[in-house]
Amino acid sequence: MAKWFPGCVGASIAACAVVSAIPARAETPRELLTQAGFVDRDRSVALARIDKAAAAAGQALSRSPNDAEAAIMQAMANGYRAKLLGNRSQAIAARRQYEALVTRYPHNAEAQAALGAWHIGVIAKLGRFVGRAVAGAQKATGFDALERSVALGGNRAMFAGLAGLLRLELDPNDVRGRALVETASRAPTPTAIDGYVRKAAMAVLVPLRAGDANATKALADKLLPFGQFATG
Repeated sequence: MAKWFPGCVGASIAACAVVSAIPARAETPRELLTQAGFVDRDRSVALARIDKAAAAAGQALSRSPNDAEAAIMQAMANGYRAKLLGNRSQAIAARRQYEALVTRYPHNAEAQAALGAWHIGVIAKLGRFVGRAVAGAQKATGFDALERSVALGGNRAMFAGLAGLLRLELDPNDVRGRALVETASRAPTPTAIDGYVRKAAMAVLVPLRAGDANATKALADKLLPFGQFATG
């Protein structure tokens, strides 16, 4: 057995040298936004990550103007920044970006989800009438976009879960919202964000099934992206 050690140690050192020589892979804009939206607990850290994602997406668009992924990530970064800062002009600019993306990529589930989340998120924060007067948020537009995202997104947990959480944040007795989080709680999780959203759906089902409307509403709000921060 001892005869094997020199060769094994030498091979291990060589392997370590090769691994250490490989540069670390840079995080993608999607990974950065997922980390900021669901994991970070420091607002300044989350904002820095959002800005890094926006910059990376912008660089990708400068190289390839038709890069749908980069365009959607850039718009989402702008929307997230506006949400964390409570900046009305940035929020409206983000809505216009989402609208342009939905027009350009009508069959993209994420573009539809982003637009729907913008409308329902603003209404949940400001109320239906103030949200419409101040920022142009419309409940019907938001719900329609969310339903399209669910239809286009297949059976992934992200789309049903996000739509359900947003509806329950607005109305904890929403029957469609409950059906959506039930679906999401059993749906596949092919990406990290699907995993976070399915976990959120499973968590919100606890007070929902217990008939606790106040806890359902509060938890749905907390478990949505950036719900870990007090944005009110």
